[in-house]
Amino acid sequence: MISQEQLVQIRRELHQIPELGYEEVKTQRYLLEQIEQMNDEFLTIEKWETGIFVHVQGREPSRTIAYRADIDGLPIEEQTTYNGFRSVHHGAMHACGHDVHMTIALGVLSYFAENQPKWNHLFIFQPAEEGPGGAKQMLESEQLKKWWPDEMLALHIAPEYPVGTIATKPGLLFANTSELFIRLKGKGGHAAFPHTANDMVVAASHLVTQLQTIVARNVNPLDAGVVTIGVIKGGTKQNIIAETAVIEGTIRSRSIETMQTIKKRVEALVNGIEVGFECEASIDYGSNYCQVYNDEALTGTFIEFAERNESINLVICPEAMTGEDFGYFLEQIPGMMFWLGVDSEYGLHDARLEPNEKAIPFAVQTIIDYLIERENK
Repeated sequence: MISQEQLVQIRRELHQIPELGYEEVKTQRYLLEQIEQMNDEFLTIEKWETGIFVHVQGREPSRTIAYRADIDGLPIEEQTTYNGFRSVHHGAMHACGHDVHMTIALGVLSYFAENQPKWNHLFIFQPAEEGPGGAKQMLESEQLKKWWPDEMLALHIAPEYPVGTIATKPGLLFANTSELFIRLKGKGGHAAFPHTANDMVVAASHLVTQLQTIVARNVNPLDAGVVTIGVIKGGTKQNIIAETAVIEGTIRSRSIETMQTIKKRVEALVNGIEVGFECEASIDYGSNYCQVYNDEALTGTFIEFAERNESINLVICPEAMTGEDFGYFLEQIPGMMFWLGVDSEYGLHDARLEPNEKAIPFAVQTIIDYLIERENK
């Protein structure tokens, strides 16, 4: 089994090679090198795109439990205080903890490679969680159809919780999410002659303000929704009226119905901008992730396990507006996800995120213990 010292080293080596969705070539190669060093008596290893499936044959293979780890990074320039293991890929970073996720999965796999489980286990190293949604494509893979699991587990690091804390709940854990890309096209011109042009910076400014009214005035106050605009692009020079403008953002909701309501209102407001500013507009919703909904019975077994384990500080947490494509798996396979405390001053998708590495061996042992108990009940 991989030692605690080796786990830390693996995490640091993975941290140095973050790659974006479906570009995880180095990451896949590194993971395969680690897996191929394990006892392969019970293992079947198959690649899928830039991801990996590892099937562990059980002694009494009446069921299959899957464990998923995401492997891609984010387009962020790292700003951590790390000395000697910062990202070597300019403009890319493991700012969402996927380096930690992969390391934990390797640690758990290394145990069951040496200690044959009762049931089959399936370890899934999934690409493209941050976009365009690798889980959805993996569900169609021949490997998953061949080794279809009866239940499925995953975790996500939580910077706000201390090491030793696990947070989860039955039912809704993460929100429905959708990307939002809006492009406006008018007529460019000289800043001194605005009457001869059609300014898309002005149109975009009006639209952003209007979009902020959707949640306040179209979503039931007892429900929840988010419309956040993170990017506005328009114009090339201070004395040129912009012919085009681009707005990029994200939509989050607790329910599918609210997501549909928000999108319908977005489309109505964009149509109004087209008429009011005599321009052309297009909407692209990009990647859409469904909610992460924890199976109540399975989550109950995990909560009971955690409550009996003195080393675990269990928190029954509220749902979050976080997006996670693990929800695609949970639409078809009973499963659950939990938050793992990593005690970082800075949060997810922050260039300064520094997870506490003590969380890694804690998570590895917790998952091993739970899986053994789950099989022997």
